[in-house]
Amino acid sequence: MPAPPQPEPIDPAELPELSRAVIREAKFPMLASLDSDQARVRPVSPVRVDADTFTVYVANLRSYHKTGEIAENPKVELCYLAPNHDQLRITGVAEILDNRRLLEEIWESNPLLRRYLGSLENPELIIYRIAPNRIRFMREWALEYHEVPLSTPEN
Repeated sequence: MPAPPQPEPIDPAELPELSRAVIREAKFPMLASLDSDQARVRPVSPVRVDADTFTVYVANLRSYHKTGEIAENPKVELCYLAPNHDQLRITGVAEILDNRRLLEEIWESNPLLRRYLGSLENPELIIYRIAPNRIRFMREWALEYHEVPLSTPEN
């Protein structure tokens, strides 16, 4: 039997940039939430990512089932899987974004939101802000996660 592949060693100082690379390459993470006592996962398309703090913003519709799931239990996890199979897991709490300036920036930078929802005032629109309380990176075949240091946003 051939020896298993050996992952390259990781310099802890490189973890933030390796993690940002996974986000850039994967683009569409899976969002995990809890539906009563059943885990649910689905792909999402972030409308903004703050690469410095790993804060991810996800658009949603009030009529979607995950809206109720997140209202009941806002603890969520995003999992990005890059084409080279490196993965990044961002664990956090989904909060409805109410910062008007930031909502307007997101709206203006996303033509698909504007096309499908017509107005930032559309009552169906929710944008969740998922700020990490834990970030883990794993290189393909490593079979172990590395904790990525959390940074705090500047106010």
